[in-house]
Amino acid sequence: MTIPRQQSAVFDWLARAQAAPHQAHREWAERGIALLPLGTRFNAVHLPTRLVHRATGTEDPDIVTATLAELLNGPVIHNRPQHQYYALVERTPTMRWMQEYGEAPMLGTGHFLSVPASDLTGPTGLYWAVRPRIVGDLCPVQSVAALIRIARSELQRGRR
Repeated sequence: MTIPRQQSAVFDWLARAQAAPHQAHREWAERGIALLPLGTRFNAVHLPTRLVHRATGTEDPDIVTATLAELLNGPVIHNRPQHQYYALVERTPTMRWMQEYGEAPMLGTGHFLSVPASDLTGPTGLYWAVRPRIVGDLCPVQSVAALIRIARSELQRGRR
């Protein structure tokens, strides 16, 4: 499968998170997944599926994906077997994030993330719920924080 030029540039940018970017390209070609270090080009916020479903108000995968695309405005990976989402975000101090949003840990330096190839878009396994669109495309941290606050608000409403 030929990757469109823009997507190729996006995945070249992601691959450069590794010291040897060709290794990431080889992993994508051979396995469909590359293991990339966090904290160099980007961090990732681990969003448990229950939190995402609470914030989006649904478990319907198409509506969840559309809502995440709109609310987060950046790339999101879904690991369906593990019931986890990962929003790719700009590098941010993780300790400060954890003090405020511990239910959705931010992973940075010292962590690695399995990143699917550009053509893996679900609906099972590890795939892009929302693919990156351009070089350097990341979810704004404040948008991910807003999603978590929505989920918290919905949880509080449900308990009353």
